[in-house]
Amino acid sequence: MSPAQFGNGATDGGVPVQLVDLQRRYGSIRALDGLSLDIRPGELVALLGPSGCGKTTALRAVAGLERVDDGKIVIGSTDVSQLAASGRDIGMVFQAYSLFPHMTALENVAFGLMMRRMGKTERKRIASHFLEVVGLADRAERYPHQLSGGQQQRVALARALAIQPSVLLLDEPLSALDAKVRTQLRDEIRRIQLELRTTTLFVTHDQEEAMATADRVAVMHAGRIEQIATPSELYERPCSQRVAEFVGLSNRLRGEVRNGMAMVLGCAIPVLEGSVARGAAIVLVRPECLDLVPDAQGTGRVVAASFLGPIARVQVRLHDDTLVQAQIPSADVARFGHGSSVRVVVRPLPALAVAART
Repeated sequence: MSPAQFGNGATDGGVPVQLVDLQRRYGSIRALDGLSLDIRPGELVALLGPSGCGKTTALRAVAGLERVDDGKIVIGSTDVSQLAASGRDIGMVFQAYSLFPHMTALENVAFGLMMRRMGKTERKRIASHFLEVVGLADRAERYPHQLSGGQQQRVALARALAIQPSVLLLDEPLSALDAKVRTQLRDEIRRIQLELRTTTLFVTHDQEEAMATADRVAVMHAGRIEQIATPSELYERPCSQRVAEFVGLSNRLRGEVRNGMAMVLGCAIPVLEGSVARGAAIVLVRPECLDLVPDAQGTGRVVAASFLGPIARVQVRLHDDTLVQAQIPSADVARFGHGSSVRVVVRPLPALAVAART
């Protein structure tokens, strides 16, 4: 049975969602400070940021669980800003699974359909289908306490999808799971979302989760979106120091900027748009943009190495006491023993230069 048979987002490829200048204040605190976001039909957008940046407030505002002081929320062509949560055609998956303990997996998935007064035979058919979609058809008669954490979250996902919502909201849905299960379920969520084409807003503080799952990632700070872009663009072309340091690892190297180039460790590299135009600067360089060359008269010494499967990160302390990380193939680590002298070479790839502290 194909998803197209169940209507809504599956048949029309999802609906657009617009958040327009959302404001939410708690006394003197601005949880949302003019947040605006356009989500395309069928797109998965991740709101990424540290605790307190406003991402969960934004999600709850879309769900109708949090009022906004100003601005509007449009789903499809309907302004839902003043509608109750029950009138917004939203499916939501929480960090806590929030399953009914006295109901089986099948009954949990069918609950929303029952609340919509769907007949027993039809709701069982649809609930069974979505349990199959999340890979739990053989667990239909089990109760939540008989399921693992990952399986419970799959049931919660199936329950949210079974009502065929226009928009799916995911509020840190993987944070309570262990690393292996989290990765597996992350990939499953993306597979299902691509199959059903449900417009989805995903909130997370985990950059790897956001980058691996989303079509676009919106990095939030102080109630606003600082940058929204595809994962590759966000990583390769951050618009600010805050984004560069929050998304991925960055080395902070002293340099001098002039004519669109930065001189760093004797190497000339282009600077990204938004960098300081000239003068002394701190240049943010990704670990994979640093090469190490054995050199008795080098610029630093190796202090540690971390193996990460096919790659390794080698920490080098430069002669000015700056600690940097270079990412190299694991097979090459044997060339760089603890304390060995190396020359750090910066590849000529664009980097972000920010004003140096005086």
